[in-house]
Amino acid sequence: MTTQIYVDADSCPVKAEVYRVAERFGLFVFVVANAFMNVPRDPDIRLVVVSEGPDEADNWIAERAGPGDLVITQDIPLASRCLNAGAAVLSPKGKEFDANSIGMALATRNLKEDLRSFGEMTGGPPPFSQRDRSHFLQAMDRVLVRLKRA
Repeated sequence: MTTQIYVDADSCPVKAEVYRVAERFGLFVFVVANAFMNVPRDPDIRLVVVSEGPDEADNWIAERAGPGDLVITQDIPLASRCLNAGAAVLSPKGKEFDANSIGMALATRNLKEDLRSFGEMTGGPPPFSQRDRSHFLQAMDRVLVRLKRA
């Protein structure tokens, strides 16, 4: 079983880091987006442009990711679907989702969505930082080493 990496790419701030780490591990990367974007000219990196729609990229990834694969996403429902399929899941900030954390992440997401719909929350998450990038790189390395040993 060969690990493949799936990137939910439309709003992913760590694509360059994914390419670099994937090259070091010799892994294939699917960059999945709703529109064309530049990716390195590398036979191990494939851009997949799906049709426009709110969940088209998520559906493409969830239908293919499975045991031994790594999914990079900040989309909590997609993370849940991929975990259920047996894939490892990381957020761009380096948070690894697992069976123990995904339920709370889904509940928190739903609560925040409800609060926003009532006008109780404004603003968004803090800006992506260099520290977030560093956490991501450490987490990605750790997860890929674990998947390689499995």
